[in-house]
Amino acid sequence: MTEDLGKYADVGHHYLAFPKLTGAIGPRMYFQGRPVLVWSLNDYLGLASDPAVRTADAEAAAEYGLAYPMGSRMLTGNTDEHEALERELADFVGKPDAFLLNYGYQGFMSVIDALTDRHDVVIYDQLSHACLIDGVRLSPAQRMSFRHNDIAHLEERLERAMAHVEKTGGGILVITEGVFGMRGDLGALDKIAALKSRYPFRLLVDDAHGFGVMGKTGRGVPEHFGVSDAVDIWLATFAKSMALIGAFVAGEKDIIQYLRYHLRSQIYAKSLPIAIVKGARKRLELIRTQPERLQKLWHITRLLQEGLRQVGLDIGPTESPVTPVYLSGNEHEAIALVRDLRENFGIFCSVVTYPVIERGKIILRLIPTAAHSEADVAYTIETFAKVAERLRTGYYLSLPATL
Repeated sequence: MTEDLGKYADVGHHYLAFPKLTGAIGPRMYFQGRPVLVWSLNDYLGLASDPAVRTADAEAAAEYGLAYPMGSRMLTGNTDEHEALERELADFVGKPDAFLLNYGYQGFMSVIDALTDRHDVVIYDQLSHACLIDGVRLSPAQRMSFRHNDIAHLEERLERAMAHVEKTGGGILVITEGVFGMRGDLGALDKIAALKSRYPFRLLVDDAHGFGVMGKTGRGVPEHFGVSDAVDIWLATFAKSMALIGAFVAGEKDIIQYLRYHLRSQIYAKSLPIAIVKGARKRLELIRTQPERLQKLWHITRLLQEGLRQVGLDIGPTESPVTPVYLSGNEHEAIALVRDLRENFGIFCSVVTYPVIERGKIILRLIPTAAHSEADVAYTIETFAKVAERLRTGYYLSLPATL
């Protein structure tokens, strides 16, 4: 705990950090016994509490329990259901093959580690998610970062990498995200893909926030840009649009087969329970057959983002449903503002302040979903205009930093 945030630890635990939302997952839940309008869940398509999903989960758990299958996939943990889900995921994202991962964070780290050795070079966007950064740290490859979405800087790094691998005989792996989860902007996949005509690299994309959300049919940011074929290793998690535990990696058959036999995070871990797998298959079926969910998500997203801009709030360069609201204020003001939102206006959203971001800045991060209503959006815009004005006039400085 830093000194700056640590001084609020006695009041911040269970409020700012480790809060407990109760009730059925959706826009209306309870926080510390009070009803709140929730904008902090990545349940983009509203699948978490869908009756068909809940029924599929319950029936699978009743039939198989949560133990089956026992052991890792390589030993005793493989089933027809696991392989069927992999085929369906590969087909959905337009790749020849896919492999299930128990968790996105753990699995994505392991993929980078498995694909690279000391002869290689890894080049990654400096704003990449922590799981990618940790995967790069695990790798014995030479590491370089490039400024966020700065293609000229990436080219400079590629030139250096080329000189290195000409000596070592290794390869080059470029890493970026589909949607950057804090800012909501997209990785410049179209521009990065264009570089493949001049530089021999493989492209790895973490599309955790894009899977099921971006593109005409929800097939992710590669579909959005029309560059699916240029993405060599495509990563996504079930924890966002599918409202579930698990993840997968998709790509060419030789790459995926190599990963099946070299991913330490899967070789040495128990297989996903079949109840989770069957639940994932049901969710993927609904994503494919109910395009109205994606349409509703984007309707709510546009209403929210356009409305926030119209009342003068800064939401930055977001191109996705991720909606950060950028404000100016110190940690004291951030705590008082969040308390006002939750206690007086009944709105729960995530807050980010120093030391995660620069001192004097506050980010309120909103995640619209297909389950939100137009009324939810209108109330939130009205409320945010009010609290932003209170912040601007110094109102929160006069309040105690207690929760």
